[in-house]
Parts: sequence; structure tokens; C-alpha cells
Amino acid sequence: MRLIRTTDYNDMSRKVANIISAQVILKPKSSLGLATGSTPIGAYQQLVRWYEKGDVDFSEVCTYNLDEYYGLLPSDPHSYRHFMDTNFFDHINIRRENTFVPDGANLDREAECARYDALLQAVGHLDLQLLGIGRNGHIGFNEPGEVFSKGTHCVDLSQSTIEANSRLFGSIDDVPRRAYSMGVQAIMNARMILLAASGEDKAQAVHDMIFGPVTPRCTASILQLHTNCVVVADRDALSLCPQA
Repeated sequence: MRLIRTTDYNDMSRKVANIISAQVILKPKSSLGLATGSTPIGAYQQLVRWYEKGDVDFSEVCTYNLDEYYGLLPSDPHSYRHFMDTNFFDHINIRRENTFVPDGANLDREAECARYDALLQAVGHLDLQLLGIGRNGHIGFNEPGEVFSKGTHCVDLSQSTIEANSRLFGSIDDVPRRAYSMGVQAIMNARMILLAASGEDKAQAVHDMIFGPVTPRCTASILQLHTNCVVVADRDALSLCPQA
């Protein structure tokens, strides 16, 4: 695990965007695993600016999102499909048919998980998987538990995750209680994992991910076992970590 320390959110976002753009420039037909939430927005905005300048071309890229709320239509403003469209896809030249997100509107959980796993298995290994980290150490919506998940699954969200995501909804009662999530095995199959973290509220999770034991109680800790994992984190997120 390689750690890149940054000064603040903007510095973190630019460095994350640098790594993603380098991947796409060096391999135009890259397969990218993408994340949602507030953490990657700055990186997506930077990538849009570089695209507008002609510095990076997404026309041959395929993307696979980590997760989606169960029960939400793609057109729902709270869906992660809508998030990706409005924050990234609508502003670059990626082909819509090459952007894949779990279908939250499919209430047949077994069928949807099998469908998304088939898409990922057809790729084999994602070239780069972008991750954030939850306050409880989750990656994607792989919540802390007794075992590490394998394939795509429908997860019951923890109370801490519901509370953290409530800021994006009208009230905490509006936050879906379930979500589809890419499994840990698919994440670990990526050739490169890029995790971004910002803010003091992520400090304990970041510390446990890097310095704690590998345990499903902190899902992100399994990244210690990946051969090519880069963590880009700002000063606040690293406030509990010893200086290297």
C-alpha cells in the first residue's frame, strides 16, 4: 500500500485526477471502477476540465460503478446513476452504453446481482478501481461484518452509513435502507486500486485501514493485501496516522 499525503481536499482531488487521467492516456480503452459520494466530486470536476482542454479522451473508456441504492429508478435525483451523469458522464465524451451502474430499480436482488457480476466477469480485471472510505471503514457499500463479501450483493446499510448519507436527502427517513454493492473480491481483482480520503471524520477509518489488522470489521483493511493500492489522503484524514 502506497500513501500519498496531500494538504487539503483540492490537492487530494487533483492528485487523484492525475492518476486516473494517466491511466486513460496510457490505455485509452481502460476499464475504470468508479465511486460516488462527496469525496470523488473534486477529482471528477478536474477530469472534466482536462477533457475540455483536450488533455484526456474518454471515448473508448468503460466504467463500472461500485454501488446503487436498492429501489431507486436511474432517473431519481438521489440515485448514483443520476449522480454519475450529472457530476461526470454528461460533461465528457464517454459513450453512455459504456457506463455501467447496478440497476436499483430491479427489485429481483438475485437476478440483478447475477447480471452485474456477469458484466464484471466479462471484463476480467478492472484496470483501475477508485474508492472512497466510509466512517466505519466500508468500501463500496461493503459494510463491516463477519466475512468479506465476494460477488455483487444487496446489503442492509448500517445506521452510521444511513446517517452519513442523510445529508444528501430531505431527511434521514428518505435514505434507502438497502443498496446493491460490488463485492470485495471484484474490487480486489482490479489491477490498481486508488482510494481517496478527506476530512477528520475519516481519520479513524483511514488509520484502521492502513495500520490495523486485516478484518471484515474494517472492510477497507483488506486493501493491505493488494499488490498495487494507492491511498491519496489529506492532512485531516491522516491526522491519526504516524508520519512516514
